[in-house]
Amino acid sequence: MLNLIEAPWIPVLCEDGSRHVVAPWQIAEPGILRPDWPRPDLNLACYELLIGLVFLADPPANNGDWQRRFAPDPDRLKEKLARFAVAFDLLGDGPRFLQDLAPLDGTPNPVDMLFIDSAGANTAKNNADLMVHRDRYGMLDLPLAAMALYTFQAHAPSGGAGNRTSMRGGGPLVTMVDPGDGLWSLVWANVPCGRSSDPDILPWMKPTRLSEKGQKSHPPEGQVFSAEAFFGMPRRLRLVGSGAGIEGVIQKPWGAHYASWKHPLSPYYRLKAGAEWLPKHPRPGRFGYRNWLGVIAREAGSENSELSLSLRDWGQRGGEASVIVAGWAMDNMKPRDFVLSVQPFLDLPIAAEDMLVGLILAADAAAVALRGALAAVLSEGDAREAAREAFFAATEGMFLDHLQTVKAGGSPCADWLNDLRRQALSQFDALAMPGLDRRESDRIREIVEARKTLSGCFAGYGKQGKALFQHLGMEPPVRGNTRKSA
Repeated sequence: MLNLIEAPWIPVLCEDGSRHVVAPWQIAEPGILRPDWPRPDLNLACYELLIGLVFLADPPANNGDWQRRFAPDPDRLKEKLARFAVAFDLLGDGPRFLQDLAPLDGTPNPVDMLFIDSAGANTAKNNADLMVHRDRYGMLDLPLAAMALYTFQAHAPSGGAGNRTSMRGGGPLVTMVDPGDGLWSLVWANVPCGRSSDPDILPWMKPTRLSEKGQKSHPPEGQVFSAEAFFGMPRRLRLVGSGAGIEGVIQKPWGAHYASWKHPLSPYYRLKAGAEWLPKHPRPGRFGYRNWLGVIAREAGSENSELSLSLRDWGQRGGEASVIVAGWAMDNMKPRDFVLSVQPFLDLPIAAEDMLVGLILAADAAAVALRGALAAVLSEGDAREAAREAFFAATEGMFLDHLQTVKAGGSPCADWLNDLRRQALSQFDALAMPGLDRRESDRIREIVEARKTLSGCFAGYGKQGKALFQHLGMEPPVRGNTRKSA
């Protein structure tokens, strides 16, 4: 039977292009680039699992300790992980990894249920599986089943009455620092400071904390997380199979109902000061600079948004790095998109980061103005929202160029204003001008007036124009002197 501490079971890609299967302690060996599972959501979850294992067994005491132990030490990691082997059997009569301690009775579900983008029974019955899939996995080998089980528990969406979501809700947004030096470097960069735990802290080492009467599972008193953040068990599951593979999954409702936890790898927000912190979730579609606030960039003066602990720690640990941003975008139980993006790590002085945030907010004001002007051309709904997305995509390269100016201590605000104006008007013209002379006179007048209003926004007129100039820290021109035609 597979023991997830002692046995090689994690597929990895190495620097020389070779592929191997390693035990967790071997991630500290040289030459390993990354996990190599057949799905990106499994690779994302594998990073989380490995970071969690190091935090469980041998975390740095503080950032000074983190710096001293930067060099990988596979023998030390093997020794530290060894005492947790008792908790990491996938099958067998004793405690099972991420499964109810006691056997569960019932009819097994297909192993497909471990994957977020699989069709549920009702979806398959109603032939509604357009964006999800049925009957893909008749049997999983033990390593793939273990990784799918971890991914499901860590990112669990809502799943019907009593079937709890993960402690970050369904499909959380994950942000991890990547120094770019291979697997161990990434794992160690994201391990929080703390103290090692005992195997008994893991939820499957004791009877399941039920929640059918509304009971909630809070973090230890005085803390916002413990090692359980990496090993939450919201779903009550029991794998059915043998050494040959896993063929089914028995599920019962009312697993742990997590409340008030803060996962170290996710950003959080709250609606107002003093309110409960909530995990952020990805939007479907491309992750670009419009999504940076509260995820990559700190919102100036905001007490209601918090970057992930991993990014905040890296600000103390230092060095070049990028940020992996990933997660399932969900609509309740339905997967809409899997977001996977690499973004720059912003190591900016406060004033420079405030300026960068101003550029983003100015772009948002410009996009709102464009969307409003397009009411004369496009109907409300997806078409105008698509135009707004296109605006951000078209200005992405210019924004990244201006980021370099900000890093160098300069101010790109005036140039950014011109970039936004040029893109907004050209996008409006591309949609409005073709065939304009063949439209009815009232519609022509409406389109001309909309363009005039949009152009005026970039001269500081109107609600969005004032906001745009305010975010850029610029004084709007005096009315009547500087308004220019486009």
